[in-house]
Amino acid sequence: MFVIGYYFLGAFLLGAIGGGLRARSMGGKPADIAQYAAVFGIIFGLIGLFITVYLDRMLRG
Repeated sequence: MFVIGYYFLGAFLLGAIGGGLRARSMGGKPADIAQYAAVFGIIFGLIGLFITVYLDRMLRG
């Protein structure tokens, strides 16, 4: 149960890192990098949250 509850945190971190790297590769300024990291983190975090809720409901029956 402990592992299932934290998928959204991992997804948020992966999204934030990926967004920051994407902005940096496109030559973004620090504000651009921060914005991309925040937006990608939120999007991936929401996807992870939906996956967490789905798995929790499926495993509990």
